[in-house]
Amino acid sequence: MKDPYETLGVQRTASPEEIKKAYLRLAKKLHPDLNPGDKQAEEKFKEVSSANDFLSDSEKRRRYDAGEIDTTGAERPQHRYYRDYADASGHPYESQAAYADFADNEIFAELLRRRAQEARRARGVDLHYRLEIDFLDAVNGAQKEIVLPHGGALHVAIPAGIDDGQILRLRGKGGPSPGEGEAGDALIEISVRPHPFFSREGDDIRLDLPVTIVEAALGAEVKAPTPSGDVLLKIPKGSNAGMILRLKGKGVARGDRRGDELVKLKVMMPTHPDPELDAFLSSWKPSTPYNPRRDME
Repeated sequence: MKDPYETLGVQRTASPEEIKKAYLRLAKKLHPDLNPGDKQAEEKFKEVSSANDFLSDSEKRRRYDAGEIDTTGAERPQHRYYRDYADASGHPYESQAAYADFADNEIFAELLRRRAQEARRARGVDLHYRLEIDFLDAVNGAQKEIVLPHGGALHVAIPAGIDDGQILRLRGKGGPSPGEGEAGDALIEISVRPHPFFSREGDDIRLDLPVTIVEAALGAEVKAPTPSGDVLLKIPKGSNAGMILRLKGKGVARGDRRGDELVKLKVMMPTHPDPELDAFLSSWKPSTPYNPRRDME
């Protein structure tokens, strides 16, 4: 610590009242609460506080003036400042009583008033939840409920087209304010369960649809599932496995727009041996020979 008299800007003959007055003048200018983020002001405030603590102790001041101790000697008091007491109990800056020395100071009084108002208006904490929903509820929208641990429930409107991992915010459904402020919000993370045969790609729905050899070869109308219900899908004559057919507007709703459903055909052989089919294929001689692997040669 520097010379405490020099730090406070007072003479060695200064009275205790003059020392206190000098300290209050500097503290009002340098206090960290009035200089947020200013590290230089914070360090100077610590120096001023140390000097004031040192000179306010009449015995230490007497011995220092007599040359018996100095500010760096073994008997130098270990000054602790308000930021060093962050986790300790009973420290001088733990409550508004810490500002007792500044009670007659208008700026500090206003600072305390603002802090009290902010504490009363403090907002409640946000509470976080996770809600698992079915694939079709995410596509079409739904009404769900979250049962709370301590009783009660949250009613959640799932908007159509919500994505996996998206967070819904319920205003005012979080923790209560500790004072007179607003309650916090409930933040609900949505987790979408996979579907047994639908998958999603943006706003489009994908579906692998099994069809028979006859349906693929001769064409047919077959029932195809969509998120909004079954529809009749026309299979073109001579369809191949892997062909994709598009069902317009049967995908995910997004405002006034809906995606499509993309149906990929899977030509399936009979699950049980069919002697008639085997006999036909053995004797079948196509009028126009073809090689489906021609492009791979």
